[in-house]
Amino acid sequence: MEGTGTGLRNVSSHCSISETEMDDFDLSKLLDKPRLNIERQRSFDERSLSELSIGLTRGLDNYESSYSPGRSALDTPASSARNSFEPHPMVAEAWDALRRSLVHFRGQPVGTIAAVDHASEEVLNYDQVFVRDFVPSALAFLMNGEPDIVKNFLLKTLQLQGWEKRVDRFKLGEGVMPASFKVLHDPVRNTDTIMADFGESAIGRVAPVDSGFWWIILLRAYTKSTGDVSLAETPECQRGMKLILSLCLSEGFDTFPTLLCADGCSMIDRRMGIYGYPIEIQALFFMALRSALVMLKPDNEGGEFIERIVKRLHALSYHMRSYFWLDFQQLNDIYRYKTEEYSHTAVNKFNVIPDSIPDWVFEFMPTRGGYFIGNVSPARMDFRWFALGNCIAILSSLATPEQASAIMDLIEARWDELVAEMPLKISYPALENHEWRLITGCDPKNTRWSYHNGGTWPVLLWLLTAACIKTGRPQIARRAIDLAESRLSKDVWPEYYDGKVGRYIGKQARKYQTWSIAGYLVAKMLLEDPSHLGMIALEEDKQMNPVIKRSASWTC
Repeated sequence: MEGTGTGLRNVSSHCSISETEMDDFDLSKLLDKPRLNIERQRSFDERSLSELSIGLTRGLDNYESSYSPGRSALDTPASSARNSFEPHPMVAEAWDALRRSLVHFRGQPVGTIAAVDHASEEVLNYDQVFVRDFVPSALAFLMNGEPDIVKNFLLKTLQLQGWEKRVDRFKLGEGVMPASFKVLHDPVRNTDTIMADFGESAIGRVAPVDSGFWWIILLRAYTKSTGDVSLAETPECQRGMKLILSLCLSEGFDTFPTLLCADGCSMIDRRMGIYGYPIEIQALFFMALRSALVMLKPDNEGGEFIERIVKRLHALSYHMRSYFWLDFQQLNDIYRYKTEEYSHTAVNKFNVIPDSIPDWVFEFMPTRGGYFIGNVSPARMDFRWFALGNCIAILSSLATPEQASAIMDLIEARWDELVAEMPLKISYPALENHEWRLITGCDPKNTRWSYHNGGTWPVLLWLLTAACIKTGRPQIARRAIDLAESRLSKDVWPEYYDGKVGRYIGKQARKYQTWSIAGYLVAKMLLEDPSHLGMIALEEDKQMNPVIKRSASWTC
């Protein structure tokens, strides 16, 4: 990509902040550490959980902490003959827009703001650096051989994690990562300060569950891309991971290995009826656990966490593959469920009433294909499709190879519903009428086929592309990228689109939305050089328990 004349590595910013002598965390000291040159070998994250379980019973003497760095755009050919194509004019425009979104703290880039929409009258929090929003920006910079901004971001958010976090008079858990932060510059004193939001300022006052997971996933992506294990091995990063894991792995009254969450705790940050065990959080939880597993050092405390992670991953994969998975056969089984079953021999373990299955599911479900449904809890199955959770399930190998193929089959079979004129529907179908009033609380931003209620989000293009490459379906990604290229630049990179087919720019969508821009760049670079997928995707653990099909004789 460097031969295109786009000047990708020429960093400039309209959001840069002057350097100061404030006493604060000095990122430059850590940036001076030498980068390790690691030979490519079998990655630790390619080892099975069963191998780890055996290793734990024998002690941790032979623990391997080796990493297999993902190839960057600087040390591999820009493209292969199979995937080569001429750079689209939008690529240079996107890089220019992405660089304009850069935020600097003491002269060093630490993130990208959510949107640079100067035409918008309301700024709200779109001028802040969001943890989840920065992920596609970070991947774009890593793929372009610019890891320093990602390192700065990881260190700065790690420092913010250590702050005392209060909402009114209640203190949040020590491991909670911020939803976002803002750099404030005082031109008189020439000083920079940071203001972080842990949910106390958010709409609905909900702390972000996903921020900590994205942070761990991004730390692994940085390590895989650069081969530099020194950052992950610092005491600060080790402690940061353990604090996040402590929140998720704590024992309580729950009988499920999934993570109990409130509405608004993830990308779907408003009331949308995803309380309970939403697929997005469970998939990110699974991916973060697998990522942490390869980065935790096997000291006394680290060894205990490793053992807890291994046990949780086995239980979580079994639970998700068994109870959240829906295909034609499973739907037919649920349709014929008996209720009020007691004992471990029950087939309808959650006492789901078959009459609660919405009519649209029967038409939506193809004969070939399937997906992880939105939520499962006592007497409740949320049958809605959620794009992020299903894509992450593929990338993390929470989905078996057969399930991953079935998800792609579903996307192809239901292209007009899930993609249509712009990729990709965040959820399907939209809540309408009385159901919309009850579930969203009459939220005027989440009207039908808008925003998170069936809206279309271009940022999801990178997740779809990564899932397509991992499942060997690059042609689907090409088709989706072609759709995006026909509209995104002309529409000035909106945050989301409205309408059943994504035809209209969102009613309240910001222009120059950074993750729409970065998501497009990541999708293009992934398709051009699929080896980049190594920094994001995790291979299947072949020793994992196979998916168990429901049947009348199933008594485990």
